[in-house]
Amino acid sequence: MTEQLDLGPHLDGNALAGPLREIFAVDVTAATSRCAACGLAGALAALHVYASANAPGMVARCPACEEVVLRVVRTPDAAWLDLRGTVALRIPM
Repeated sequence: MTEQLDLGPHLDGNALAGPLREIFAVDVTAATSRCAACGLAGALAALHVYASANAPGMVARCPACEEVVLRVVRTPDAAWLDLRGTVALRIPM
């Protein structure tokens, strides 16, 4: 039998709207990311970015180990951001 934690009442994800709007309204290339593969920390601007006119988006790789740190794909009605290669993203405010 699994013991359940009593975390009390919760809010839905709409509570994140204000704080996330503040974060993503800044220049994210100044943010510091940490590579999930090798642990290197550095500015997003230092990542190696691969893009072409035929590709649906961009892929950013770690300059030390060349593992994928993030992917960005833009469609006419949405933007997709995949950060699974990033342990953390520190955004200066």
